[in-house]
Amino acid sequence: MNNLRGKGVIIAAVILCPLYLGYRFYGGQLEAAALQESTLERAIPSVSLTQAHPAEASDTITLPGNIQAWYEAQIYAQVSGYVKMWHKDYGALVKKDEVLAEINAPALDAQYKQAKADLETERAKNVLADLTAKRYVALRPNQAVSEQAISVQVQEAKAQEARVRAAEQNVQNFEALIRFKSIVAPFDGVVTARNINVGNYVNKEASPGEGNSGGIRDLFTVADVTKMRLFVSVPESFGPFLQPGLTADVTVPQLPNRHFTAKFLTVAKGFDVSTRTAITVFTIENDDRALWPGSYATVRITAPVEKNILTIPSSAMVFQEHGTQVAVVTEGDQVHFKPIVVARILDNTVEVTDGISANDRIVNNPSAALLEGNKVRIVTPAPGYDLVTREAPEAAVQKKPSSKSL
Repeated sequence: MNNLRGKGVIIAAVILCPLYLGYRFYGGQLEAAALQESTLERAIPSVSLTQAHPAEASDTITLPGNIQAWYEAQIYAQVSGYVKMWHKDYGALVKKDEVLAEINAPALDAQYKQAKADLETERAKNVLADLTAKRYVALRPNQAVSEQAISVQVQEAKAQEARVRAAEQNVQNFEALIRFKSIVAPFDGVVTARNINVGNYVNKEASPGEGNSGGIRDLFTVADVTKMRLFVSVPESFGPFLQPGLTADVTVPQLPNRHFTAKFLTVAKGFDVSTRTAITVFTIENDDRALWPGSYATVRITAPVEKNILTIPSSAMVFQEHGTQVAVVTEGDQVHFKPIVVARILDNTVEVTDGISANDRIVNNPSAALLEGNKVRIVTPAPGYDLVTREAPEAAVQKKPSSKSL
């Protein structure tokens, strides 16, 4: 019995051992095939896609601008003398004809008195000439004097009357100059400059002002700032849109959080050949006087522009020796590089004029390892996740079922 049992064990071992070895070999083949398939699957690079979008039907340009007062007048001296007193300082609000300063002009005052004295002399001479002419005419019937003498006296009386009128005009001239001893505001506004001090000598040919050695210099500058003029040099491409109705958004460094609306006023009908720009004038309401003359402005002009331009993220561009390209995914999920023509590079986007269409599946953040014809796997990355430096989430990867799971 024991011999029979031993033989049975040996027979069973001989039968089961090949079966076990065959099973292990088959299992190893399945695992190798699964590992190969998994390795090949993992070797396929994962990419996320983006698409090109039509650009907005408008164009915005940012330009520097210069803000000036609606009216601005430099006031000069018209008489020679010394500054007696100034009444308005920097920043003072003034009304039209309000006195800004007074000039003491003793030489002019003396000339004025002399002109009035000369006028009285000429008037006295005129009375005498008129009386003499009348007496000569009265003697005509008696032929006591000749006709020549009568004519001389009559014409002398008329000449003296003309001298009186000339003397009167001379007095009026000096009266006009006397009024210039008071420097007045030409219009309602604000004093933006005062270049004189008490005791300064000024005249209409050289007004040194305060602490200056000479040269023609304005005494005051008065500006009307209730409305401002904005001067901008606009490039040729915006020329067709420079017309009434155009507005611009304006900011100034001293008020960075405040935006002003500028309205188109006029444009120089010609371009500067050195800059290819045209001087354009806008108006800005400034009732609260927040804007000051001479301010630097940042001007943003938006105009409707019809353009066949597509925009893509700047992260989708590829720079190679053949130029700027994008990687697109074909119907067979293979990579194909397309050359593109870039019109303008903005902050986060790029404007493209040729090379792609709105239906192209463009690879976003393409890896430098991608080559023409590579097979890729399309994934949807999680928000804020970088496909290049991190692994794609498991839920986002579209995995094929392996043979091991079957």
